[in-house]
Amino acid sequence: MVKRAWQRMLSGRRLDLLDPTPMDIEIADIAHGLAFVARWNGQTHGDWAYSVAEHSLLVEQIFTRLEPGAEPRWRLAALLHDAPEYVIGDMISPVKSALGSEYGEMDRRLTAAIHRKFGLPAQLPLQVKRLIKRADRVSAWMEAVRIAGFSQSEADRLFPIPKPDILDGLQIRLRPPSETRAEFLSRYTTLIAEMDISAINQI
Repeated sequence: MVKRAWQRMLSGRRLDLLDPTPMDIEIADIAHGLAFVARWNGQTHGDWAYSVAEHSLLVEQIFTRLEPGAEPRWRLAALLHDAPEYVIGDMISPVKSALGSEYGEMDRRLTAAIHRKFGLPAQLPLQVKRLIKRADRVSAWMEAVRIAGFSQSEADRLFPIPKPDILDGLQIRLRPPSETRAEFLSRYTTLIAEMDISAINQI
């Protein structure tokens, strides 16, 4: 039996997990996949799973609050920070540790292909990468306390304690995947348009 390392996407693309290329990447596939992948292995309160797409929208909001003057391309990078999970799934940190370097290498290859597809550098500037990671961990604190059953003291030990002004007005949303998918695509479209405008203004 032939082993395969590719996934057929709903767009019709055939994505090779070991050798992904930008040509294999479609934003509709990413939005759809992330909207159906549950964060926290589904161990969250509510009638709907808290999806990676929903988490990604929140991280982009937090990133923008941390860096109000961030360029549209870096906000897009924040929105797409977990994009590889549309095909490899969201693994909790203990599982990633157990799998070792192979999962990390697959994630890096997919990230590079996704970035090139959407006009981002394969490797983000270190400062941008760190800021996205900070936003990601603030989001994790919110999710842990509000929907994942952690006490605040547990979350405080595991994640950075966010400043109140960063959290002001932010919500954890639990809703049907179709709604999250639509908002993810809408936010992507807005950021791409802003990137194009920025490029024109620099000419």
